[in-house]
Amino acid sequence: MIQQTAVEYLIQEIKNDVFIHSKSTKEWNKIFEQAKAMEKEQMEKCYNHGSLSLLDMGHGDSFEDYYNENYNK
Repeated sequence: MIQQTAVEYLIQEIKNDVFIHSKSTKEWNKIFEQAKAMEKEQMEKCYNHGSLSLLDMGHGDSFEDYYNENYNK
């Protein structure tokens, strides 16, 4: 199964809206939140893949710690 990146998802939604109808602010906010959730999930997979050896050795923070320190605004 081919996965869709958050950016690809957002572009698809914008293109669909242009051709079909205008979404409300509430609808766009839901789409933006979905794209952010997709991005976080993708980042977590990369983080976990890259830091498994550090975590096994007792070093490094969890992904949630890393994400909250760097992106949770």
